[in-house]
Amino acid sequence: MSQQAEFRIWRGEGGRGGFASYQVEVNEGEVVLDLVHRLQATQAPDLAVRWNCKAGKCGSCSAEVNGLPRLLCMTRMSTLPAGEPVVLTPLRAFPSVRDLVTDVSFNYAKAREVPAFVPPDGLAPGEYRMRQEDVQRSQEFRKCIECFLCQDTCHAVRDHEENHGAFAGPRFLMRVAELDMHPLDAAAETGLDRRATAQDVHGLGYCNITKCCTEVCPEHIRITDNALIPLKERVADRKYDPLVWLGSKIGLRRPGS
Repeated sequence: MSQQAEFRIWRGEGGRGGFASYQVEVNEGEVVLDLVHRLQATQAPDLAVRWNCKAGKCGSCSAEVNGLPRLLCMTRMSTLPAGEPVVLTPLRAFPSVRDLVTDVSFNYAKAREVPAFVPPDGLAPGEYRMRQEDVQRSQEFRKCIECFLCQDTCHAVRDHEENHGAFAGPRFLMRVAELDMHPLDAAAETGLDRRATAQDVHGLGYCNITKCCTEVCPEHIRITDNALIPLKERVADRKYDPLVWLGSKIGLRRPGS
């Protein structure tokens, strides 16, 4: 059985604009993206929105629904308050392009700042061997679909534009943590200390582990508990533990170990 719902959608370009209201038919089982497509087909053909797979795997349709960062294709209408307007706005942390589309190039710039996996010397592809628990630990982080909802909800990115130069955000600190945990990553052999760069280059210290990134992750990755906190602990050990510091000075511990 269908019913009517009010949608209030931010319309505009370059950060200038306002809300437009629409009445739209809602059918059982539909998600917010279904309604956006219906509006495009019937009332607002020029409404700009990104989407691709409509299956929660491409991360394209990120926006804010009633103020919360969400994937439009994974937000069922039945989960939203009945009888209240559905408010759609673009991701607030990034510059507005048009309507629900934002410029997320900040994230790709930060991705390029993270040095890639360094293969172990003397092993050819196919000869790598890892313990199953190490595979499972890093596999969780590989589920990331780069929707950038965690980046959007992180207050150090969202509310402090002045941090953008020094802070990579949770998605890319998670990538650093994944590489630092990887038993075959040979970055240390090249002189790259991933823990030092996490703090000094990617701004790990800006994170105060509020877990807001974990709460909005559509893949249910425990970003804070399994990536950011362990990375902070290893950085603190390296920087402040006197025994670790002494061991590094006299050659008992190598960078990255």
